[in-house]
Amino acid sequence: MANGSRQAAWEFFGAELKRRREDAGFSQSALGTRVFVSGGYIGQFEQAIRKPQLDVAQRIDQVLQTDGFFERMCRKLIDDKRYADYFAAVVELEALATRICEFAPTLVPGLLQTAEYARAVTIAANPFVTDEYVEEKVTARLERSRILKDAARPEYWVVLHENVLYIPVGGPAVMAAQLDRVAALMRERQVLVLVLPYDAGAHACMSGDLRLMEFEDAPPTAYTETEYSGTLLDEPAVVKRAQRTYDLLRGVALSPEASLALVESAAEDYRRCASTT
Repeated sequence: MANGSRQAAWEFFGAELKRRREDAGFSQSALGTRVFVSGGYIGQFEQAIRKPQLDVAQRIDQVLQTDGFFERMCRKLIDDKRYADYFAAVVELEALATRICEFAPTLVPGLLQTAEYARAVTIAANPFVTDEYVEEKVTARLERSRILKDAARPEYWVVLHENVLYIPVGGPAVMAAQLDRVAALMRERQVLVLVLPYDAGAHACMSGDLRLMEFEDAPPTAYTETEYSGTLLDEPAVVKRAQRTYDLLRGVALSPEASLALVESAAEDYRRCASTT
């Protein structure tokens, strides 16, 4: 589904939600209370500013007695094949976040990747696919990064494990360009990157990736990912634990200045290596 038609479909979803809510005699706040979100959240659904998660759509169906209508629409609209099923909802949410905090143990996060780096990652995981498949994945990843260029861009924190700097994805030239991009975004203060050094040893998030997202008028969420699955978490106690984990990571990471120096040093090492090959 093209972006324009997808947005039109979400607008229809919102209009139907408003109509059926009013027919049932609920205010936005009253419906929000019953489906465990704020009334402002319901208003954002109705204006197609924000897209509901599947479990929220299911609860709306239950409260409004709409026989699965909103669940079916939601399933259809979040079925974006450019992303893994478990990640599509995260893409929708990060475009609405006011703050994103991410821990990356092995790879440069998708929002910071260059096309060449993203291409190398995609091919490594999918060695038998067509060029068209690869370019679709790369384009989708670059489209996500546009949120960092918006005037209302989220505050974006990244803790990179030092591993990320020294796994030569795509070769020396690709890594030099990728780390140059990260360093440029750091210098321009579009992102705050902290490097977790090897000598920090064991740390609070040994199990893998972690992403926290905060919103203007909605509860914060956490997202964890492994190789073949991801989990979006919004239970307050769990999110609070994830936030504490991230605080512990920041506590043992290098300062912003030392992190930038390390990223720039690694980029220069790759550049020298590329020039001699």
